[in-house]
Amino acid sequence: MPFTLVGPCEFREEIRKSRFITLAAPIASPADAQAFIEQHSIADATHNCWAWKLADQYRSNDDGEPGGTAGRPILAAIEAQDFDQVVVLVIRWYGGIQLGTGGLARAYGGGANKCLQQAERLPLINRLSLNLGCSFAELPLVKLRVAELNGLVQSEDFTANGVELSIAVGPEQVETLRRMLADLSRGRIVLSQDNE
Repeated sequence: MPFTLVGPCEFREEIRKSRFITLAAPIASPADAQAFIEQHSIADATHNCWAWKLADQYRSNDDGEPGGTAGRPILAAIEAQDFDQVVVLVIRWYGGIQLGTGGLARAYGGGANKCLQQAERLPLINRLSLNLGCSFAELPLVKLRVAELNGLVQSEDFTANGVELSIAVGPEQVETLRRMLADLSRGRIVLSQDNE
């Protein structure tokens, strides 16, 4: 089962006089990853190397280090620990001693590994997107039932007749939610999938 991070985390170490700070955070989009990298990169550091993974999308950057010695090992650390929806930034201040390509890969990948190992994980649950309509009075109870099943309310649109909701729940929870909502509304609330 893939995991994401509960929140940002940090790991610091010194390797042969070079100082490394590894920062990691959960992301929901490539724009989130880019914003995190821009916000946390340090201009006077020697290198700001990074990688992120979001489902089938991923990117990495060596920021001036020899090709494949920084970004790829960081990405490999993310994948090795079954993380997804995560960005990792490793900031390095050169200490005057060459680490060599193997040493660089170990330093960047190792820092990312240690940072992610000590981080609090959150399992990523596969959810189905569903739509439903309810009255204004039913809205608080509908939201409560969705939350009880570890679901998410993705959007709500208020109309003249009530509220149109887009929700996401685990596939195994759909029938339970269907029954709960039917009981709550005497059969008026009907769940439909996006493609129905």
